[in-house]
Amino acid sequence: MTDRLRWGILGTGGIAASMTSDLLLTGHTVTAVGSRTQAGADAFAAAHGIPRAHPSYEALVADPDVDVIYVSTPHPFHAANATLALEAGKHVLLEKPFALNAAQAQAVVDLAASKKLVVLEAMWTRWMPHMIRIRELLAAGALGELRSLLVDHDQKLSTDPQHRMQNPDLGGGALLDLGIYPVSFAWDVFGAPSSVYALSTPTPTGVDQNDAIVLGYPGGAKAIMNTVLDAAGPNTAVLVGTEARIEIDRTWYFPTSFSLIAPDGTVLERFEHEVPGRGMQFQADELERLVAAGELEGTILPPAESVAIMGTLDEIRRQIGLRYPGE
Repeated sequence: MTDRLRWGILGTGGIAASMTSDLLLTGHTVTAVGSRTQAGADAFAAAHGIPRAHPSYEALVADPDVDVIYVSTPHPFHAANATLALEAGKHVLLEKPFALNAAQAQAVVDLAASKKLVVLEAMWTRWMPHMIRIRELLAAGALGELRSLLVDHDQKLSTDPQHRMQNPDLGGGALLDLGIYPVSFAWDVFGAPSSVYALSTPTPTGVDQNDAIVLGYPGGAKAIMNTVLDAAGPNTAVLVGTEARIEIDRTWYFPTSFSLIAPDGTVLERFEHEVPGRGMQFQADELERLVAAGELEGTILPPAESVAIMGTLDEIRRQIGLRYPGE
């Protein structure tokens, strides 16, 4: 791709730094950053060699030298920040979770469609090489009939009550930061679940410390998921079929490797692939591809699916009694 879009970075946290590094490493053009303060924008711009630093999100989205906005603010602000960018005529790569709930997500998707702009959820794992190959194997029937997905996303994060992950005002808890990965993976493999079951334990601050989730499907297949925010797990995944299984190595949602294994234990295929940087550039490649092709959505993660995934997360939160302020 020779005609790169010009990216603006909305928000200057850790995920924004990782994304910007991968964009620049892989030849994307980053022209501006916006923060809530000039000092914050200046520091981020200096760290990454970005030409323009804006002291507000409004100034960033108004920049005529920006075509697409990467939104990386805390969860409760995703919908409002995406709306701000779309109203300014910018395409949007919107960090997961797409919003706090399905209603917010649908409003963002409807606005993008009305303005004929691309809005894409930044579920970066979907576009990684190992996930692309896994979809190819599934489409070819290499696993036979799928029976189950066994997957965890467990991290030992801060237990400080003031930390973002512990703060209900910032959409904290295991589900929206960590659990969304396996839930999105299950949607990718099986589609819409016919049943949802969830158990959880709250933190003293009122967010979910851990979640056990089972999604059921009409043919009898099940996705069995676990997510924890204060304990490190294996962070591996296994797809089990009647003719073979796929074992994805640690850390399954990062660039990694996997084995296709026959029922007798024979390794039928070993997939390994070197990825530059952290691997966040592939989602940007997809957004730029969509814009160049004059398309508003692709097949890997269309906006309607992002909304539907938020609906599943809403049902999980309903079952575990997790509500965020202002909902």
